[in-house]
Amino acid sequence: MNLREETNFMLKKYDLKANKKLGQNFLIDEGIVLDIVQKAEVSKEDLVIEIGPGLGTLTAALAESAKKVVAVELDDNMIPVLNERFALYDNVEIIHNDILKTDINALIKGEEHVKIVANLPYYITTPIVMKLLEEKLNIESITVMVQKEVGERFCSTPNGKEYGAITVSINYYTEPEIVIDVPKENFMPVPEVDSCVVNLKVKKEHIELKNEKKFFQVIKAAFSQRRKNLGNSLLAVAKDKEEIKKMLEELGIDINKRAENLSLEDFARISNWL
Repeated sequence: MNLREETNFMLKKYDLKANKKLGQNFLIDEGIVLDIVQKAEVSKEDLVIEIGPGLGTLTAALAESAKKVVAVELDDNMIPVLNERFALYDNVEIIHNDILKTDINALIKGEEHVKIVANLPYYITTPIVMKLLEEKLNIESITVMVQKEVGERFCSTPNGKEYGAITVSINYYTEPEIVIDVPKENFMPVPEVDSCVVNLKVKKEHIELKNEKKFFQVIKAAFSQRRKNLGNSLLAVAKDKEEIKKMLEELGIDINKRAENLSLEDFARISNWL
């Protein structure tokens, strides 16, 4: 029985359908499932926290390689499926909760090697990823299936058309890389867009900042009016244009540049100056 047949079987057995409201699309390519586990570099030392396990397809593959899998599922209908499927597994724990409301530190419980793996609903990808990063959890990496456009945004570089505030934020916390391209035909039901798997290796040391809050204020201001040059877009975080002009001259940054032209280091230098 291939994964497509298995998924159909389980949906019929439990009288279930993909929940559009929760953005459910079931991965039906076994090769990609195994690739995700490999690209996440899951080992017997690792506690893996899986977000949105659904029918448990990826969960089962993770359990074969990990020390333990804690799977956090929001959908009421999936909990009986998961509890039955993994009843005999001694290294799988199912938690019925919203990941955005979950105390992830309580799940980690002092484990040294922790990785997060997920096939994320597209409508809530960025809030989940940023929650994981902003909480500064003791995790090694986040490996997530996301909409291809979002993955390209996460991994863009200065001057790229996808480069934006989320790019700089992601790069502040991690070293991002697209590790698998996943055409839409590999899901059931077939979504409207292609996907990719992004591996975010969490940095042990961040770029030096005098004030992290100011750093993110600068990023937000610079990209909120991305068509404007820095002389205008930074007014939200500086006293006036004269201060901006003085700062950029001292830092050797052209005042006519736009946010998309600046590197992570440039934003750090601006926020530190301010």
